[in-house]
Amino acid sequence: MERAEYIVLFIFVATGIIALTSAVFDFDWYFQSRRAAVFVSWLGRNGARLFYGLLGLTLIAAGVLFFLYGYRS
Repeated sequence: MERAEYIVLFIFVATGIIALTSAVFDFDWYFQSRRAAVFVSWLGRNGARLFYGLLGLTLIAAGVLFFLYGYRS
């Protein structure tokens, strides 16, 4: 893998950790942001927490799996 691919994988995992941590600890600064507020208005606060928790887990899993197995065409 090239350096750029490692950077993208790091961004995936870091973003996933932030989303998952914010969902678990219910951070106001995260859920009152403009983009998260859209999901809060659609799903409610707990629904948005569940959505972002699952999104965080997905991003972490994708980053780790791509790191371990790489992209195979």
